[in-house]
Amino acid sequence: MGSHEPLLSLRHIAALRSGAAVIHDVSMDVHEGEVVALLGANGAGKTTLLDLISGFIAPSSGSLYMRGESLAGLAPYQTFRRGVVQVSQSRDLFPELSVRDNLELGATTRKDDWSADWRQVLDYFPRLEERLSQPAGTLSGGEQQMVAIGRALMGRPRILLLDEPSAGLAPRFVDEIRHIMLALKERGATMLIVEQNIGLALAAADRYHIMRGGRLVHSGDKALLGPDHAALVSSYYL
Repeated sequence: MGSHEPLLSLRHIAALRSGAAVIHDVSMDVHEGEVVALLGANGAGKTTLLDLISGFIAPSSGSLYMRGESLAGLAPYQTFRRGVVQVSQSRDLFPELSVRDNLELGATTRKDDWSADWRQVLDYFPRLEERLSQPAGTLSGGEQQMVAIGRALMGRPRILLLDEPSAGLAPRFVDEIRHIMLALKERGATMLIVEQNIGLALAAADRYHIMRGGRLVHSGDKALLGPDHAALVSSYYL
């Protein structure tokens, strides 16, 4: 797991959207090399929390640190440069640009040699290597999700935030996303995953939190759940 000091630490975080409180007193840690699943029904505040960590929303109170450095109030590009990379539900691709161009955009702020990461991304997503010159907007939803994740990996994130990676995907693509998440975990990636598909969310997770009404209402160790998630599913939707 790496250092005992959390890579990412939230303490008593609160946030407003359109003047209304949407995140209430959230405290959580993510350690280096750990995968944490953030679960909850639609409207629970999960995406808002990821947006807050990424700098798209400023906290109204509380603290947000990455290895002792405050992220609160930083612009999204500043947060990105510190290694926080989010793959949003909308994927945010440039549809008219080629797959290659979209992937390379993920490495634009890097000054080092990223050729090894390029090769790794294409190893993860061999289908994309066949489509490098194709406009990203002409790809299927599953393939676009691969481009979005691949672009994020090109930035060599310290922590990868995945927001509903399986949303709208055909089952075969959901299975591919599962394999990618497990492969990233095997390589020691640090991830915070928001996902409605509870089986997918917990496939790679070490721990989980459940949100309801903008608060964390339950947390646990995935290893203690066993194979039956019925009780968790029940609490997840209540």
